[in-house]
Amino acid sequence: KEVKAGAGYSGGHGPGNWRASAELGGGALYDMGVYAINGARYATNMEPIAVRGKQWSEREEMYSEVDEFTEFELRFPEGVTAFGETSFGKSTNYLDVDAEEGWYKLRPMQSYSGVRGETSDGIKLPADPNHQQARQMDNDALGIKENSKPLVPGEDGLRDIRIVEAIMESSKRGGEWIDL
Repeated sequence: KEVKAGAGYSGGHGPGNWRASAELGGGALYDMGVYAINGARYATNMEPIAVRGKQWSEREEMYSEVDEFTEFELRFPEGVTAFGETSFGKSTNYLDVDAEEGWYKLRPMQSYSGVRGETSDGIKLPADPNHQQARQMDNDALGIKENSKPLVPGEDGLRDIRIVEAIMESSKRGGEWIDL
């Protein structure tokens, strides 16, 4: 009934880096927050019906145009809620899912490799040695070659970006709920 997800890293980006440029699509939410959003969507197998968010920067000299931090809440059908965070100022990489009959956690939840987890009934999910982005890119190439549907179609990414934009709008409106 509740999901918590975070994706971010502690670091800085110098002048000219796309991650610090609004025009180039920078900001923590666009760069890393999409992983937390997608994790919540995947874990619930639902699409959010409303969102709200708060964005800010602590290092204005680096992130005057974009968010350094974003916190958000996604409201799903059936009373399910997800709380997310993303940052360029804090290392975070987790997915916690509390369901009606137990829980599971992934730490890290998104990484080139090594995703691992545990469940409330004591099961340990060993680190996945596969490079998940390489697997996805291989599948994309195979889809093009064989004219077949990819594992993750572009429409899925578009849904994530619509949620990102709604979170940004909510932040501009002082954290008000935005219906999707």
